[in-house]
Amino acid sequence: MTSSLSNVSIILVEPQGDRNIGSVCRAMMNFGFTDLRLVNPQTDHLTHEARQMAVKAAAVLEGASLFGSLADAVADCSLVLGTTRRFGKYREDFLHPDEAAELFLPVAAEARVALVFGREDRGLLTAELDLCQRFITIPTSDELPSMNLAQAVALCLYDTARAARREAVAGRVPGRRKLADGEVLENMYGHMRQTLLDIEFLNPDNPDHILRTFRRIFGRAGLNEREVRILRGLWNRIDWIEAQRRRLTRDENWGRGD
Repeated sequence: MTSSLSNVSIILVEPQGDRNIGSVCRAMMNFGFTDLRLVNPQTDHLTHEARQMAVKAAAVLEGASLFGSLADAVADCSLVLGTTRRFGKYREDFLHPDEAAELFLPVAAEARVALVFGREDRGLLTAELDLCQRFITIPTSDELPSMNLAQAVALCLYDTARAARREAVAGRVPGRRKLADGEVLENMYGHMRQTLLDIEFLNPDNPDHILRTFRRIFGRAGLNEREVRILRGLWNRIDWIEAQRRRLTRDENWGRGD
């Protein structure tokens, strides 16, 4: 249980409240998590108020890593789960926190996993959700669907710790194939985006419209590095064929004197 949880990073994107950050640290220590990552925090996370809320979890607070973007924060993560209540065409197959824990704990036994929480007032932006392979939503009442940031984190961590303990009691040894990390995946998506633009498969005015569907498909599949290399080989082959097609077209036009 300990090794799996130590590979789970808790990421807060642009947190606004120092007391919330301190409360998150306390919840992390309550349930055995240690890696806190803050993306462009909008407040000093080491204020007296933050330390007060962290109580005895000062080590987690002081050890928090700071990042300028979510992409940098998840670059070493093989699986990224974003929390959101933004339902839409490109956000399907939402997981409840307990279901998410069952999914990512086996991955965390071998590689780093990230749980991403958005801003207190507006959550995660679409571009940030694009960096997540799966989505977590907390089933709340429609009368007041939004939760306090620290409470939402605590609930997700509690369900994760419970799932890890069930695995330990059952004597199951978690483990699965090692997934490609975030940086490798984003490099592949960047290559894929350019290739599909070059062959005019994507609308140049809104290329991410279709690309997000591919992100969801590959996100659900969970790609390892070998599979990423195979896909990049496919994009390379398409690039080569497209270059040949353009050369032949150019030569034909030149031969006609165009």
